[in-house]
Amino acid sequence: MIQRLVIFGGTGDLTGRYLLPGLAALHEAGELDTSFELVCADLKDWDDKQFRAWVADQLDQHAANAAGVSRRAITAAARYRRADIQNPLEVAEAIAGGGPVAVYLALAPALFPMAIRTLHDAHLPDGSRIVLEKPFGVDLASAETLNQLLADLVPEQAVFRVDHFLAMTTVQNLLGSRLANRVLESLWNSAHIAKVEITWDETLTVEGRAGYYDNVGALEDMVQNHLLQLLCLVAMEPPISVSERDLRDRKLDVLRSIRPLTDDEIPHRTRRARYSAGTIGDRSVPSYVDEPGVDPQRCTETFAEIELALDNWRWSGTSFVLRTGKALGADRKEVAVHFRPVPHLPFGHDGSTAPNILRFTLDPESLTLALTVVGPTAGTLVPLTMTAPIQPPEFPAYGRLLLDVLTGNPALSIRGDEAEQAWRVVTPIISAWSRDLVPLDHYPAGSVVPPRARRR
Repeated sequence: MIQRLVIFGGTGDLTGRYLLPGLAALHEAGELDTSFELVCADLKDWDDKQFRAWVADQLDQHAANAAGVSRRAITAAARYRRADIQNPLEVAEAIAGGGPVAVYLALAPALFPMAIRTLHDAHLPDGSRIVLEKPFGVDLASAETLNQLLADLVPEQAVFRVDHFLAMTTVQNLLGSRLANRVLESLWNSAHIAKVEITWDETLTVEGRAGYYDNVGALEDMVQNHLLQLLCLVAMEPPISVSERDLRDRKLDVLRSIRPLTDDEIPHRTRRARYSAGTIGDRSVPSYVDEPGVDPQRCTETFAEIELALDNWRWSGTSFVLRTGKALGADRKEVAVHFRPVPHLPFGHDGSTAPNILRFTLDPESLTLALTVVGPTAGTLVPLTMTAPIQPPEFPAYGRLLLDVLTGNPALSIRGDEAEQAWRVVTPIISAWSRDLVPLDHYPAGSVVPPRARRR
């Protein structure tokens, strides 16, 4: 287990809000010993004392439930180095200390190629690991270039392209619920399922992240990585095991089977929109273009929806709809499986009964399955809802990811060929949107659903 974690961009929101609480949870679970060392590197002119004060404050804000002894231990283990990621000498000083190190690039994705080259010039120690946040590249060509740069620096098993969605307990339960139940798995194919909708709607706005978000938008921020990974878990063939190779191979099969959309299909199978001024609950929300740091000329979308088809034996004829939006009227995070109608209804009516739907609600604290069935009276729909109580995870999603990095388990990170295949799916859509083949709609903040709701 690597005992030294170096975070470049270490004074940013990602470190304070997620990585530090994840480390505190790991310490509380007994996964970190007294030799663990945390080094955060950034451009601020801080010393260790100033940095530790910041660490303590962040832990008080974002890890208040962690034991005090664990928060104090992480604070004591932390030290600061001023380092410009473009300067190999400063980077070398930050990673110095003997033995392998886990390097976390909590940086803007545009800086990844330069950071990787600098780490190479700084002579990253043998046995080290590199962690990259999403998105991995900006298109297929850039993802391929990044993969080649990384291959020149460390083995593929030492590269962690992290997606915290995969470490969420409820996301893992989605796969487990499907594969551990003969009833579900026997129906899990196109003969019985007409459509799968994967939705991640949020009441949150850009929340001060416009500097990042305005350069990517909903399609790249959510669909290209998070929602396509959920699609993989829904559609993959049962793996031999959940080991790194077996799980990733089956996810790759799904991505390779996705039929790329053509320019003729994209206007009918994709939507994009962004929010205008409105009200969410009791708070007024400004238009996206009026958010600090937004360039209105970029035409960045805050809502994206795409409809995909898989060219394989199991899913031929089933549509997969991936949908995400910000500043909507309600949070909705779910996978909805729409079953095909039965071939005959012997109830003496027109057979217009709504289809059965199985819903996996992806809430951080619960898993809900809602199945609508035909009741004893013709045409009656009976919702059967079960909420399975889930014990709080031993540590949060980022804690699980950090533990995998430190112990060298890449099963829940994204392999290089997965990242490239995801861009193969999304790049044609990005290109079509950049050429205005799909109009940019608008919706008031707080809307239940953006205008022109599908199906067309």
